[in-house]
Amino acid sequence: MADEVKETVNPEEEVVTEDVTTDDEAVTEQIEADADALQAEATSEASQVAALEAKVAELEDKLLRSQAEIQNIQQRHAREVQNVRKYDGQKLAGAVLPAVDNLERALQVEADDAVTKQIKTGVEMTLKTLVQALTDNGISATGEVGEAFDPTKHQAIQSVDSEDVASDEIASVLQKGYMIQDRVLRPAMVAVAK
Repeated sequence: MADEVKETVNPEEEVVTEDVTTDDEAVTEQIEADADALQAEATSEASQVAALEAKVAELEDKLLRSQAEIQNIQQRHAREVQNVRKYDGQKLAGAVLPAVDNLERALQVEADDAVTKQIKTGVEMTLKTLVQALTDNGISATGEVGEAFDPTKHQAIQSVDSEDVASDEIASVLQKGYMIQDRVLRPAMVAVAK
């Protein structure tokens, strides 16, 4: 009978041991499944975070580029406004210059009688007023005898032998040139010494 008890007890212990082992394996599998699920969720969230960080970086880059473009547009606009102000009288000056040329040619005529002298005085006053208006608006004459020839300001019509001026200097001015600020309005037509 004692042997029977031992046998009875042993099978029960084995059953209990098997049940515990089976429960441990189930719990381990459940923990592993939960860990895999958490890891998958964490990986998914990490990829979402990485995607959002990439999107934020892209938007920051677009913002910086937009701000730089706005600054460039503002600077370009300021330069254009400055040029418009600087050269605003260019069209009017171009239209007035032939009148100045004609008045200068009229003054080259000799005045013999009193009436002609009065007319010449009136032409001189008119020319003086026009030249002063041009000067006040930043327009100046260029192309004087003895001045060094500059192809950006002068147009050489001919080259001449001259003892009065050095080589590559203006020997005579056929038509005055004019500058508005730093821009050539009309090049001077000149004869250059050889």
